[in-house]
Amino acid sequence: MNDHAKESRKGRPVDNANDITADLIAVVVAVNGHEPRVLTIGRANVLPSGPFELGHRSLQSGLRSWVEEQTGQPLGYIEQLYTFADRDRVGTGQRVISISYLALTREEEATQSARRRWQRWYDYFPWEDHRSGAPSMLARVLRPRLLKWADSAGDNETRRERRQRAAVAFGFDERQWNEELTLQRYELLYEAAMVGEAAGGQPSAALSSAAGESMIADHRRILATGIARLRSKIKYRPVVFELMPPVFSLLQLQRTVEALAGRLLHKPNFRRLVEQQELVEQTGETTADTGGRPAKLYRFRHGVLDERAIAGAKLPLTRA
Repeated sequence: MNDHAKESRKGRPVDNANDITADLIAVVVAVNGHEPRVLTIGRANVLPSGPFELGHRSLQSGLRSWVEEQTGQPLGYIEQLYTFADRDRVGTGQRVISISYLALTREEEATQSARRRWQRWYDYFPWEDHRSGAPSMLARVLRPRLLKWADSAGDNETRRERRQRAAVAFGFDERQWNEELTLQRYELLYEAAMVGEAAGGQPSAALSSAAGESMIADHRRILATGIARLRSKIKYRPVVFELMPPVFSLLQLQRTVEALAGRLLHKPNFRRLVEQQELVEQTGETTADTGGRPAKLYRFRHGVLDERAIAGAKLPLTRA
């Protein structure tokens, strides 16, 4: 555990292996400049977090308090993500239960400061960005090393199982890439000791750029969980409006969804389905920021804003 994690516990003792503490961890996401970004502190390797204390009215109020205290960033939309309770998660011998949350904020609220850094999430997961095609590292670096790891197993059944997991997770052997398997891909690389957080996993120079930036403890695993949740959620609920400014062009909306999904969408299909689902309405204004002819500006319908907790409306992820 680094100094930031220790400080977040307000001096709590960590030398008693029988202690069980509950931490609140935030995956705060914004899309800035068509890049998905995550809120970090320290050397950009720590997610905002802190212990759940008696003075907190609820888990969510405790989380909001820690994030604002550590970063000065107020939180808007928030939902519980996952509870992590694996033994020795933080490497101190102490049992720490972490309750993680996914929070979304808008670009204009996602400003840098001395207390916080908005980091591209593809810096941590470079293999996840397929907007310009499959990253070359998949075939050039990750595939041969994963196959080598698979073949190092002591029996044929395990070798076969490892190869199949790698192929499904990373879309090898002509399988289709599934953007929602972010967590499975990271955990596979962790198991193969190909990321810095793995026990003994010190990536070689050839692997380091492909392995992505490391984070303390299992914060990168928690971030992967948040990315997978958001990529899945934008397909069946219009939560993307939490990331958009009050008015926007359909191209801006498409670029935001593409940034989150890490893949390009079919423009005519995207626009047709967004309009068919009556997610947006025209404002009567236009913008010249698109670089071409003026584009119409839209806003989310009030009905969508009122019904945002109801499943059903979705943004289409149709391949380009």
